Amino acid sequence: MSHSHPSHPSQTLADFAAGLRPSDIPAPVMRRTEDLFLDWFASALAGKGARPVETLARFWASQGPADGPSEVLIHRRGSSPMVAAAINAAASHHAEQDDVHNGSVFHPATVVFPVALAVAQALGRSGRELLAASVAGYEVGIRVGEYLGRPHYRIFHTTGTAGSIAAAATAGHLLGLSAAQMLHAFGSAGTQAAGLWEFLRDAADSKQLHTAHAASTGLASAYLAADGLTGARQILEGPQGMAAGMSVDSDPTRLTDGLGTRWATAETSFKYHASCRHTHPAADALLQALRDHGLTADDIEHVETFVHQGAIDVLGPVTDPQTVHQAKFSMGTVLALAALHGHAGVGEFDAGYRAQRVRDFAGRVRMTLDAEVDAAYPRRWIGKVEVTTRDGRRLSGRVDEPKGDPGNTLSRAELEAKALTLGGYRDGATPAELREVFARVWALDSDAPVGSWLTAV
Repeated sequence: MSHSHPSHPSQTLADFAAGLRPSDIPAPVMRRTEDLFLDWFASALAGKGARPVETLARFWASQGPADGPSEVLIHRRGSSPMVAAAINAAASHHAEQDDVHNGSVFHPATVVFPVALAVAQALGRSGRELLAASVAGYEVGIRVGEYLGRPHYRIFHTTGTAGSIAAAATAGHLLGLSAAQMLHAFGSAGTQAAGLWEFLRDAADSKQLHTAHAASTGLASAYLAADGLTGARQILEGPQGMAAGMSVDSDPTRLTDGLGTRWATAETSFKYHASCRHTHPAADALLQALRDHGLTADDIEHVETFVHQGAIDVLGPVTDPQTVHQAKFSMGTVLALAALHGHAGVGEFDAGYRAQRVRDFAGRVRMTLDAEVDAAYPRRWIGKVEVTTRDGRRLSGRVDEPKGDPGNTLSRAELEAKALTLGGYRDGATPAELREVFARVWALDSDAPVGSWLTAV
């Protein structure tokens, strides 16, 4: 399936992405990829009507054909693969419900599946081929994220950077690129890879731009490689490559770790709360403490969350959230919504992130760097909280695997329930339409062409 090049890990990764076949992928990994596809599909529908998403959609749609083979899910119309991939990528990264891989701190679905769907539809590929290409994108992108490491994530939005390579791997696989062409696609995608966290300080709209850009630039890089455009052959590990410019502790062995035997796709976590994943461990630990001690939000005087440095880096700048999206990066707001409602879902955010009770509770939440939690991260995202009650008790909560992690995953029934919520959130699809989608996703592993999902309904 792939040959190891110890001194040239980019080539090993390209060999893998080009050579992967559906028969190489264990059945449980294919089933998990179907789960991840449904979760992504519903997340894309939840972006419908969101101002930044519709702004990006208007721009990309204005640059493309009025119709085409690739489906823009939120608008139920066809366009070119690049336009559809960009818009679907933007839409699926807005509700903060798309998946995340812990060890790479990377959201694979939002950059892989928009490309897989758009290119598969354009080329008439089967569901089985879509799944295999998606696994190629997940396996490559996750390893690039792990390679670039924690210092990279402190400044760079890994989903934008590693995501560009993941998107190239996905598109390149469907295009049938050779290993040499795949390496050129990586080179072109890597030289365009981008995404900086500074936008969080301003409640700016860049997060959806990052995923739209990663999907479209990865897709373009693969199509260009198919037509002979060359790219740097060591874009990841070269002396002027991505790691040289974006990381300080990159370990090239992470790029090829267990290729073809360790299926990182199956390590990916689903999101239960509609917020930044860095808030989930603490939210789950707080909910556990409330349950264990029979407490309500009104009983709480103060919450101290014990977190890893990455949580402080990403959530710390958000002190007074001005938008729903920025509120999803506020530890205090997320914990307040969880304590008041039992869940910080899309509806809970819209209904009350600025409510006085929420703001009051949020003001009594503090983040503290914890050695145990920080040492375990990013492999494990431990949730630890200490709650001080109004009557003076100090109680603790702890969660070693937040809801949605592989060891505490969402069942297919739970994924369907989540999808119905997301589909109804912005009227992206009716329950009846979604039940048809469920049936198709659970049967995706076939030789039948992918076809359209909502446009022809």
